[in-house]
Amino acid sequence: MVLEVAGRWFVFEARGHENVRATHRSTFEVTREGHLTPRGDCIVGVSSEVGAAGLPEWLREGLRRGWPVVVVLEAGGHVDAVAGWGDPRMTLEDPVRMVFRRSTYVGPETVMVRASKAAAHLSRGLVGALRRGERLVVAMTVLDPSGLGLVGLDVEGVDA
Repeated sequence: MVLEVAGRWFVFEARGHENVRATHRSTFEVTREGHLTPRGDCIVGVSSEVGAAGLPEWLREGLRRGWPVVVVLEAGGHVDAVAGWGDPRMTLEDPVRMVFRRSTYVGPETVMVRASKAAAHLSRGLVGALRRGERLVVAMTVLDPSGLGLVGLDVEGVDA
């Protein structure tokens, strides 16, 4: 089967910071805060245009339906992509933070669970660009399983 997928993407900007370490093994985070201490080992972007509460309604709805999620990160010509899932427990209430998790834990800042990568797994070229303070472009979408011809199939626990 060949399938071409086109859809809506939500694109926003943040920026890197000299203290980006990206060594956390279970999450990565983008925050509206403008500062970063060396302890913030999961944070890859600061001064974000939005937090979890600022996501558009179509994206929030897909996340809360538990649909697959794709996030593409670009900085300084380096690109990486992360796939994961939404979750019906997501409240998406945090106005400052967005956290992408490898686990299934859900808090008000959680925008992805069962992520394919955490900060430590991101491209080191991307991390280097972020450490230099480069602009971070984040593109995010959800995939409606019914639009993929997967209706009635159990796709990684998602009831399509």
